[in-house]
Amino acid sequence: MIIGLFPHTQKAQARTLAISIREFLQGQNITVVAEDEEAKAIGAKPISDVSLADIEFMISLGGDGSILQLVHKYRDCKAAILGINLGHLGFMADVPVPDIYPSLQDLINGAYTIEERLTLEGVNQQGQKSFAVNEFVIHRNQNPSLIEIAIHINGLYVNTFTADGLIISTPNGSTAYSLAAGGPIISPNLEALVLTPICPHTISNRPLVLTATQEIQIQYLSQYGPVEIRADGLDSCELKTGEIYHIKRHPQNFRLVNLYRRDYFSTLRTKLGWSGKISAIRN
Repeated sequence: MIIGLFPHTQKAQARTLAISIREFLQGQNITVVAEDEEAKAIGAKPISDVSLADIEFMISLGGDGSILQLVHKYRDCKAAILGINLGHLGFMADVPVPDIYPSLQDLINGAYTIEERLTLEGVNQQGQKSFAVNEFVIHRNQNPSLIEIAIHINGLYVNTFTADGLIISTPNGSTAYSLAAGGPIISPNLEALVLTPICPHTISNRPLVLTATQEIQIQYLSQYGPVEIRADGLDSCELKTGEIYHIKRHPQNFRLVNLYRRDYFSTLRTKLGWSGKISAIRN
């Protein structure tokens, strides 16, 4: 088995943990690879020495942002990702540091499932494509006023939003920027998209949940400067007045390791600080 190890180098404890994890995995007769510039420092094999197709898992040491960067950088790699949380929130990177080694043992023992989470593809009028795991954000950029954005779904007009912008998110991204803007939490295994306006001028402009098969057309109407479109906060392009941006489901899924010892709802309770009376259902 080959496992890729990707520490967030700006996190103080990441490299030390990476060395310890590499030693643990090698003790289980697992080949550990890392990015070429980091491999020697943590004692791993350079990733350029192996085929990406042969990597079975990627372990990210950081937060959800580290996982997003990893997926964008290695989009051609089909390996499922296990996230170890060295940050604060972290809905994808849900393995806490004290639970690292029991979690790794579960991974080795096969005590997990692989979740196939949908991703998005955006295309502008010039044919430039972008890819998103969490969301596309259309923002007013440097414009001092609210902007007008017309939305069509599968070619049918829905509404013209007057707002700071708009978020089109996957279920995976529903706990990120969309949640902060008032969007709903969507279970990650649903085939759905969420359209969330950012600070809309009209209070009746509410988040809208769509099926993942629907294509969204976004037209920028205001006679101001260009607006900015960002994919996962990483890739970006501009949209000028009158131009249309298309967003639809990407054919490639994002693969995330789901350990039996952890579940999505316990992660929600922990990360969002929910504090209700504990209940158990007796059969």
